[in-house]
Amino acid sequence: MLSRRLLRIKVLKSLYAHLKSDSTSLKASEKYLIESIDKAYDLYFQMLTLIVDVARYAEGRQEVAKQKMLATYEDLNPNRRFVDNGVVQLLATSDALGDEVASRKLTWSRHPDTIKAIYNNLVETEFYKNYMSASTNTFVDDRKFVEDFYAWISEDELLQETLDEMSMLWNDDLCFVLFMVVRTVSNLKRSHTDVKLLPQFKSEEDLEFSKTLLIKSLVQYEERQEIVDKYTSNWDVERVAFMDNLIISVAVTELLNFDSIPVKVTLDEWIDIAKYYSSPSSSNFINGVLDRAAADLIASGEVTKSGRGLL
Repeated sequence: MLSRRLLRIKVLKSLYAHLKSDSTSLKASEKYLIESIDKAYDLYFQMLTLIVDVARYAEGRQEVAKQKMLATYEDLNPNRRFVDNGVVQLLATSDALGDEVASRKLTWSRHPDTIKAIYNNLVETEFYKNYMSASTNTFVDDRKFVEDFYAWISEDELLQETLDEMSMLWNDDLCFVLFMVVRTVSNLKRSHTDVKLLPQFKSEEDLEFSKTLLIKSLVQYEERQEIVDKYTSNWDVERVAFMDNLIISVAVTELLNFDSIPVKVTLDEWIDIAKYYSSPSSSNFINGVLDRAAADLIASGEVTKSGRGLL
């Protein structure tokens, strides 16, 4: 499932795009948000098939080696452990995954150089060498290798560049999606006949949360600026970065419009997001601003929480 953290980031980026483009269409910005969220789910399926394509490339190399005129014993009897990995085979033959990939028109076929480079780098890693030479050969070993592969690939710069080329909407989505991929792989068992894919959302409320947060942030933007101005009045205006402004604005909008979300959850989420999407010192600044704003809004009765939000 796409996490609420990622959904908040999608809202922030959609708000940024709306304001920077001087757009006046709420509908167009909501459509952009939904498309961005849908593309993140596309990336989940795209990444699930990555190791399948790398394994197919490895098998292709083995077949070519067998055709050498002076083929060695190793050429004729290659180590097929990676190629025959049980988890990789389950992903490769999955009807559920295949249907999603086909319907979404996802493929790695236009990026053979990336697949080749990933394989060439993979065979040099310690976890690959250990896996290929291990004395045991179980489904658990296969699953652990695939989990290690996705942990390793998260740092691959060429992969990130390729994903950026494939879709500008995938920027910054990879780590969130790989968490979903590893969770999917971790749940696989030898007895499974197909892959149980994760749904796009944990609940039906998640998409509505995203759309409401965006629209409320846009409609109430001027009101939120009054709050931002109030709690940043002692700061040089030039020091309050535009992204800082947006983060504070959206965080306050969430505080005021979602009674079931605890204040601490909202503050923690947006302060963490600030660490990645604004200046290095922004998280402390935003933390201070939001703490004061939240305390005053609670005291005035403007922020009220129900259920666990009262705790």
